Amino acid sequence: MLHSFRSVFLVLAALSAATVAPAQVRPGLTSEPLLSGMSELPAMVVPAVITNDPYVPSQSDELAPQDDAPAALDTSPARVSGDLASMVAQLRSTSAGSRELECLASAIYFESKSESLKGQLAVGHVIANRAVSGRFPSSYCGVVYQRSQFSFVRGKSMPPIARSGLQWKNAVAIAQIVDRKLAPTPVSKALFFHARRVSPGWRLTRVATLGNHVFYR
Repeated sequence: MLHSFRSVFLVLAALSAATVAPAQVRPGLTSEPLLSGMSELPAMVVPAVITNDPYVPSQSDELAPQDDAPAALDTSPARVSGDLASMVAQLRSTSAGSRELECLASAIYFESKSESLKGQLAVGHVIANRAVSGRFPSSYCGVVYQRSQFSFVRGKSMPPIARSGLQWKNAVAIAQIVDRKLAPTPVSKALFFHARRVSPGWRLTRVATLGNHVFYR
């Protein structure tokens, strides 16, 4: 009986040795054993990188113009249209916007605030005509502050202005219209004017009489 058990044990040991063989290692491969039934290692699959944003723009997308890009700011002066009264209504303001326009508006205000809009436009054009004539200072402020030219100028100052009032706002609007040449001058190339109540006896060419003023060149 002992001999039979020994024989069976030897037979089982031989079968085990024949079934489990040592792993084969080939040059250039890893030392891990091959999977059963495969002669080569399987190709390694690299998973795609997933970002938090499910949409990754292509290069062409990045270079494409954006519809929601902010438009360039328009810094050009606001367009105005219509007759003189309409333009004045569109341009009324308490602020002239610059020192030069402040001087022009001040002259219009003090010399003609009780005149019609056309009469104020005429006075404004006299200031502008002087500034480009070559015979007077070349700026609105230079013309207005020139010595002994305008009675409302006292040295280098002017009386206070009621800036919240309609007359000042109209003067600012007229100054803008004159400066931007938005309306034709009603007094041609006039360089001088005086009130109708006086008669200075100037030897100049009379251009027009408008409201309470007489204009000359």
